[in-house]
Amino acid sequence: MAGFCDIIGQEQIKEHLQNALSNRKISHAYIINGEKSSGKEFVARVFAMALQCEKGGTEPCQECHSCKQALSGNHPDIIKLVHEKPNTISVDDIRSQITNDVAIKPYSGPYKVYLVEEAEKMTVQAQNALLKTLEEPPEYAVILLMTGNLNALLPTILSRCVVLNMRPVSDRLIKKYLMEELQVPDYKAEVCVAFARGNVGKAKALASSEDFENVKTEALSLLKYIQDMELYEIVEAIKRITEYKLEVNDYLDIMAIWYRDVLLFKATRDVNSLIFHEEITTIRKVADRNSYEGIEKVIKALDKAKSRLSANVNFDLTMELLMMEIRENG
Repeated sequence: MAGFCDIIGQEQIKEHLQNALSNRKISHAYIINGEKSSGKEFVARVFAMALQCEKGGTEPCQECHSCKQALSGNHPDIIKLVHEKPNTISVDDIRSQITNDVAIKPYSGPYKVYLVEEAEKMTVQAQNALLKTLEEPPEYAVILLMTGNLNALLPTILSRCVVLNMRPVSDRLIKKYLMEELQVPDYKAEVCVAFARGNVGKAKALASSEDFENVKTEALSLLKYIQDMELYEIVEAIKRITEYKLEVNDYLDIMAIWYRDVLLFKATRDVNSLIFHEEITTIRKVADRNSYEGIEKVIKALDKAKSRLSANVNFDLTMELLMMEIRENG
């Protein structure tokens, strides 16, 4: 299914887009801003489908010829920008697929909708080329830019677009979705929800990942025995995680949830509110031997490691520094 009713959370965005549809006051350009896997591409596809729907309502009917074309990815007037270089959207990509194409009237629908994923990858020249279309768009053109980084877009682009920000979805809604739609058992849904921090796509990916349980086991095993391990053994254990499909940030997030559990148990002694409650024996031991300050230092060190890795700092060095911090304080 692919309607506004299938979007979990994001009430403000749904309301804005459905109001635009009901009043037929459609802007020529929208930016949907949100982190990876937050569902911005899904929102854009639903809106594009609703714009072209032959029934003209605030929900795509999913049954007319236009909706069926959109669902199969073959709608001639819903154009998804493709780019050959994985990390760059060039000026040629924008010219050939948007600025030159936009002068041609829609083939069958009332609009010509352009979907630009990872818009932050547009070069400055590409953004300037797009700006010409945004300044004088034909009546029928709607451009949907999806990005995880608004700062990468020129102020002149931002000023000509309606910016819609994806919000974190409540844990309750994500858990309900995982259990009802994906048939995920209660305890696993809890872990996925804590881990996803309001990101539905991330929760969904984890719930259906075969590697998640293995990575969780490896991470917890390392945390349990880290005080008795040599540094080279720790580095080897971390390198093993690269064999799995999950990203290293996911591994660090599992560790962060573990230490949040330790902190919570130290403060409340309440087992029921823990994510990893089946590990209570070890959690109690770690909580008793460490200070609040020490545990908080570890949680900060995990965040620092994530930002170092996203800045392309050497993996081995980042991990060694992190593990030394954990051995000292965790």
